[in-house]
Amino acid sequence: MGAPLHSGECSTRRGGRPDMPDNTGYAEIAAHYRQQIQDGTLQPGATMPSLRQVCESFGVAQTTANRAYRMLKMEGLTLPKPGVGTVVAGPISNNIATRVRLHDATGKALGGGETSRILEIGTTGADELIAPRLDVSPGTPVHVRRRLVSRNGVPVHVSSSYYPAYVIAVAPELTEPVSTGGSRELAAERLGVAQDHVLEEVTSRLATEPEKAALGLTAGDVIVTQVVRTVTLEDGRVVEVAVKITGGSTILRWSTSLNSHHDATTA
Repeated sequence: MGAPLHSGECSTRRGGRPDMPDNTGYAEIAAHYRQQIQDGTLQPGATMPSLRQVCESFGVAQTTANRAYRMLKMEGLTLPKPGVGTVVAGPISNNIATRVRLHDATGKALGGGETSRILEIGTTGADELIAPRLDVSPGTPVHVRRRLVSRNGVPVHVSSSYYPAYVIAVAPELTEPVSTGGSRELAAERLGVAQDHVLEEVTSRLATEPEKAALGLTAGDVIVTQVVRTVTLEDGRVVEVAVKITGGSTILRWSTSLNSHHDATTA
């Protein structure tokens, strides 16, 4: 018999899970646990398998298991807990790149356990926040879809998506009060141009009363994070400007490529 494994070591023998490919990599392992977190199999606060258990379960080396867990941590799905190990984080709002990958893999932008409820739909005049990002004059009519996204019954964020007229012309479904499972992807497909990158501008501010009610926030003055996302197609046109409101306060601004041939930039 071989020597026993010490804490933190992993077996490098192959022959992992029967439902995974023989050449399982860190991305596949991360996707496996990501799905379990999103569909509620692994609940917030649950302890994740140890790295040794991951190695033995998937038949991979420790470096592979480490990279998978690092990816989950970077996505905000897990966090370290002293004396315990890695635990599942509370409900979060997935970033746009994660949702694009999810849509590519499943045809839907919502993960398991997630629901999207339409709060408002219609036409509004572009205000000083939306107009310059859609490259239209203030007051120009634009289409808006406002919805509440929840995970396992817990409100995660309120999102208001604004679309220019040329998007609605090719994707009239966006005027209906039903979830499309990926509005940007539908619009990009109809326009025949792939999504290229997204500029995300993050600020903090006080929540409005409707936002507090939708998110279940009860304190008097509640600080929320506002994320303004401007999604641009490969031909330079803007397909969507979305304003997402979620709990917390952060001040960041970054641009992420949605095209595998480009790199992300941060400002």
